[in-house]
Amino acid sequence: MKSVIIAAPMSGSGKTTITLGLMECLKRRGVKVAPFKVGPDFIDPGYHQLITGRPSINLDGWMCDPQTVREIFVRYTEGVDFAVIEGVMGLFDGIGGRSNEGSTAQIARLTGAPVVLVLDARGLARSAAAIVKGFAEFDPDVRVSGVIFNNVASENHAGLLREAVESALPTIRVLGCIPRNDHLAIPSRHLGLMTAEDNPLDQDFLDHLVEITRNNIDLGMFWSVATPTELAASRTEPLPERRTVGAPVRIGVARDRAFCFTYESNLNYLEEAGAELCFFSPLIDNTLPAGVSGLYLPGGYPELFADTLAANQRLKREIRELIEGEMPVYAECGGFIYLTRGVQQASADGGPYLQPRSPGEKTPEGGSGAHAFVGIFPVTTRMLPRRKALGYREIKLRSDTIIGSKGSVARGHEFHYSEMGAMPAEVERLYRVRRGQVDLGVEGYRYKNCLASYIHLHFGSNPAIAESFVESCRKFKS
Repeated sequence: MKSVIIAAPMSGSGKTTITLGLMECLKRRGVKVAPFKVGPDFIDPGYHQLITGRPSINLDGWMCDPQTVREIFVRYTEGVDFAVIEGVMGLFDGIGGRSNEGSTAQIARLTGAPVVLVLDARGLARSAAAIVKGFAEFDPDVRVSGVIFNNVASENHAGLLREAVESALPTIRVLGCIPRNDHLAIPSRHLGLMTAEDNPLDQDFLDHLVEITRNNIDLGMFWSVATPTELAASRTEPLPERRTVGAPVRIGVARDRAFCFTYESNLNYLEEAGAELCFFSPLIDNTLPAGVSGLYLPGGYPELFADTLAANQRLKREIRELIEGEMPVYAECGGFIYLTRGVQQASADGGPYLQPRSPGEKTPEGGSGAHAFVGIFPVTTRMLPRRKALGYREIKLRSDTIIGSKGSVARGHEFHYSEMGAMPAEVERLYRVRRGQVDLGVEGYRYKNCLASYIHLHFGSNPAIAESFVESCRKFKS
């Protein structure tokens, strides 16, 4: 099994588009590709899955310990020919300036995969070789084996770039030079690229992407650079068996264009703990899957589909009744927003954003008067013109919960452009939250057996989360 990491000196260099082009070319040659994404990203993995037909798995060296990262990588490369790992930010960018923790470079070390550097060549000639040399020599344990230049102006420009690297760095292969091409741009919005659900890549786009990739990247050289990884080759022990204890239990998982931010590994951990996952769409389905004993409401873009979500009165009522009846419900970010009174958008004339109503103010269906959601938590969410929060988070449980016992620790990530009104004091806070050594206060709100937070937890940081949640659902069932 071959593997390669597509990395870059910085964000915006073209990693995602080039990664998709390489994946599509490999797939069309009959190669079984396992896609991966470094870091806590949800959007790029959606495009990976669209291309390869396989779930794209997040590899994160801060949220998960090294052994867990290796186990996840080995598990999801079973039976494939080629693992393509798309990096995050710059190659060495992680949680701080003193180590590779949380970076693409850390994943390169843990998996043993060689790095292909994507470098935006606009305004560069021989200086490009200096940049590549710096990245190749910065960490001797990270193997930079090739470079792809993006946004190349002309054949003459490409010749200068090749000459510079080949004369200064004979061990690093120049795999290709991609010309500037605005037709391959993927549109963006406030949380990054548009999701694959909202921007499915049509056949014309894919054909054009393959043509550009084949004409400008030496795929034979790319194949030779992607050497087999020692991690996969040296595996001698079988992977752990499923840890199921007790009878299977059905758990409903929201999954559609509004709720599409889920770590695929989280779903696997739930299944290993005994969950039978039943996917449903709050946008389309007016009732939950039959026989569910718990709900998982992940993040996404509920604000973009607020009218449709608010109009689904029957499903909102069913979710409210089940929460009142003590069913375990775990909600993250967009799922949390869905459980509030509603979401407020900018005013129609583009003026100031609407202010949330006071916690005690009553509105139909528990809503805000703008878009009424489930209304379990007595606050209104409002969208902001600028980012409210971004970064890794570590949480410690302040009490026994549906996802673990008091004192349990887990790690995750927070990223949103919204904020909520003041949560009433009587709503219990279950998380003590830290960012590195900084105490961020308390979060993680509980109503009966419903736990909701802005933080996306990675269950790989503490697999007992999945086991506890499934056990909570099993107790509710019985």
